[in-house]
Amino acid sequence: MGNGRDSTVRPRDGHAVGRTGRGGGTPRLVGVDAARGLALIGLIAVHILPEENDATGDPTWSYLLFAGDSAALFALLAGVGLALSTGRTRPHRGRQLVADRVGLAVRAVLIACVGLLIGYTMTEDASANGILVFYGMFFLLAIPFLSLGPRSLFAAAGVFAVTAPLLILGLQDSLPDYSSSNPTFQHLLTEPTAVLAQLLLSGAYPALAYMTYILAGMGIGRLDLRATEVQARLAAVGAGLAIAAQFTSWVLLYAAGGFQRLVGSSPELDEEAVMRALIFEPDVDRLGTPWWLAVTTPHMNTPLSIAWSLGVGMTVLGVFLLASRRLQAWLRPLAAMGAMTLTLYSAHLVVLSFELHEDEPYLWFLVHVVAAALFALVWQALVGQGPLEKVVGTAVRAARRAVLRGSPARRT
Repeated sequence: MGNGRDSTVRPRDGHAVGRTGRGGGTPRLVGVDAARGLALIGLIAVHILPEENDATGDPTWSYLLFAGDSAALFALLAGVGLALSTGRTRPHRGRQLVADRVGLAVRAVLIACVGLLIGYTMTEDASANGILVFYGMFFLLAIPFLSLGPRSLFAAAGVFAVTAPLLILGLQDSLPDYSSSNPTFQHLLTEPTAVLAQLLLSGAYPALAYMTYILAGMGIGRLDLRATEVQARLAAVGAGLAIAAQFTSWVLLYAAGGFQRLVGSSPELDEEAVMRALIFEPDVDRLGTPWWLAVTTPHMNTPLSIAWSLGVGMTVLGVFLLASRRLQAWLRPLAAMGAMTLTLYSAHLVVLSFELHEDEPYLWFLVHVVAAALFALVWQALVGQGPLEKVVGTAVRAARRAVLRGSPARRT
């Protein structure tokens, strides 16, 4: 989740960069914050707007644009942020690395606690599955990877992209039932195994699958993101990956006979139901065949759906980094939102719990987005870092200082 920034400097290449904290700190790339702002808008759209047209049953524009990809972009940018805050192109070593790991553990716990508290406001049939508790798990799992360079991080991302879907499919019958779509501290204490399984494998954002985005983002963050050639290559490789994922899925489903293997793999599935399942998640209790791994359906967390969302996220990030060279002023509202997504996303979920949006979803989508943008712009101009970002950031800095205080170099 983003942190605020209080000042802006302009490097010699003209690429706008902000800084966290009034005394400087980690530089921020406007393109990264703007992409994160777009991801926030995407999640708001998925939570509020309808998935399909009631008259035709066709998916809506908001579903096609944002379903699955917004959460993946969020996770990808979280990984980028981790790399930028832990050494950028030169990962920290020694006591600095220890401090990074302790600080990240503190951040993970605090963000998860915010998510667990918000769970008390959400009903069981809420239109949103909060991602913050999952974020805490993402960050905990990322701790061992903070010292790696880009090649190792990309390789690790590939391993998770392949193994996590196999685990999810293979363990689907043995995992415990959901504790809640939005777990709370009570669920964590009374059903710890169910909550852990949900966070790792069976939930809306299973951490083992989403580590692909986190680690790929960390690998991207270890590159020189201010370089034009890196930004252009990021967009091009992302587009190629997304196209390759869709093409591979088409070959497996239609040229290799996968579609027919899916038909009848469960009693509820005929051709029409499978066609619908290729757009929306299949409405079955159990995926009866490994051929489901060939689909790119949002939130299915198959290797190809992960590759598609990762490619889309890389393309969006590359395009925003390139655009921020010329269009910084136009990107300012998005960047302001992206710099305080923890605050804005938490507020969005709390407001969503009142269920005011159900009769006028498009109106309330506009209200959420405009209110978030205005708040972010005003708060950033007057105060700087977002409210929740400030609380979490203060705790993380205190934890890091406690580690660094014992460093021999620091004492010298």
